[in-house]
Amino acid sequence: MVTALAAPEQTDEPELLRFTTAGSVDDGKSTLIGRLLYDTKTAFEDQLAHVEDVSRRRGDERVNLALLTDGLRAEREQGITIDVAYRYFATPRRKFIIADTPGHIQYTRNMVTGASTASLAIVLVDARLGVVEQTRRHALIASLLKIPHLVFAVNKMDLVGWERARFTELAAQLEPLAARLDIPAITTIPISALTGANVVERSREMPWFTGPALLEHLETVHVDRIATELRFPVQWVIRPQSDEFHDYRGYAGQLAGGVVRTGDRVVVLPSGKPTRIARIEHSGRVVDAAAAPASITLHLADDLDVGRGDLICRPDEQPVASQDFDAMVCWMSERPLVPNGRYALKHTTRWTRAVATEISYRLDINSGEQHGGASELRANDLARIRIRTHAPIFGDPYNRNRLTGSFALVDETTHATVAAGMLLG
Repeated sequence: MVTALAAPEQTDEPELLRFTTAGSVDDGKSTLIGRLLYDTKTAFEDQLAHVEDVSRRRGDERVNLALLTDGLRAEREQGITIDVAYRYFATPRRKFIIADTPGHIQYTRNMVTGASTASLAIVLVDARLGVVEQTRRHALIASLLKIPHLVFAVNKMDLVGWERARFTELAAQLEPLAARLDIPAITTIPISALTGANVVERSREMPWFTGPALLEHLETVHVDRIATELRFPVQWVIRPQSDEFHDYRGYAGQLAGGVVRTGDRVVVLPSGKPTRIARIEHSGRVVDAAAAPASITLHLADDLDVGRGDLICRPDEQPVASQDFDAMVCWMSERPLVPNGRYALKHTTRWTRAVATEISYRLDINSGEQHGGASELRANDLARIRIRTHAPIFGDPYNRNRLTGSFALVDETTHATVAAGMLLG
């Protein structure tokens, strides 16, 4: 039997950091990611050859590293990012997953999608333009999504002569914005994504800046762990169709919080039936314990009626069961939300029908002000609403567990996801 804990922090693999980039159109988000891929030697040779060829044909003065991330043809033609592009790279110290999110106001919903699983957000600020509407907008969204780390990357310092005074001025502009955010760790770093200054290596052009280069900060920032309460949403019931394994029954899924060990006493919701953990399988092996976010198969000591959408947790750490709750939502559909609108709600692996009974207020994502009396929500609106579900959901406040504290609303007619939501405590 394997006794080691089946959790990422217990292996020799580099730690993983998920982060997102945001900012206004033409702030250099795609160029920054291209620079990270290029300077860490993550981009493939054929990708670089293609980008060099496209840059030449477009008449660019130098290789346009933004093309490494602007993968959609429409994006290349318009010179903007219009979808969430996920990219992967690694250094000896850490693995990274980047969500390159759109800067334009009409794609706020894409930024919410890309940032929803991030532990860090980079908001780019054009050194020439300073703090603009999208700077405030994206910083506030990062705060709403409870992203614990935020970096204001003051980009294009080469276009302001690498001036220390300009960076100091912008840092002062960002202070009142940072003070309004519910983000524990906020850092401001001057960079030039175009030249690579202070991105991977510390900048010779800005010797007055004594802080780390951006990549150094990304490699060393503390990655906050997932929630400590045991949460195991059952995704799949495994019953092999073979006489040889007729007594095999496992419950597969991804741990959404905490640690589970063989012999632990647990309850299954919604039935509330108690049992014990008889066996844990992880990556084809039997293990004594597993920690979130591991994907595992659990075996229970008792023959219970357990199905997809059920939740396994500890008896003394049960989530709140509710059919009426308040939530913050980002509305994603061109069809507006109106009070008493009916939808399907997906929470972890559980589906139920839901009604949006009330719009409490709409949030001004530039100022953070709350505006009551809204009769509908339109695409990219952020708002607090009241929801009633047909069956109870077992959730935690989003600020305690981002997996069991989030949900999606789906149009039952078109099957389109129309909103992403966060449960409020």
